[in-house]
Amino acid sequence: MKIKYFDDTDTLYIEFRSSDIVESKDLDENTALDVDSKGNVCAITFEHASQRTDIRHVAVEGIAA
Repeated sequence: MKIKYFDDTDTLYIEFRSSDIVESKDLDENTALDVDSKGNVCAITFEHASQRTDIRHVAVEGIAA
């Protein structure tokens, strides 16, 4: 899993799995969901992230070994 924030565009990209994206589904005008050929969610993109999320406080909890 990877979390990337692009300050220049205020875009938050969360990748759940590294897979070939076959479709991006717009959830609204500022949110897109990327899926693979099996319909698995691979990533989500938030535009205007600093206004729509608490990007300054990222916490990772419950990581299993």
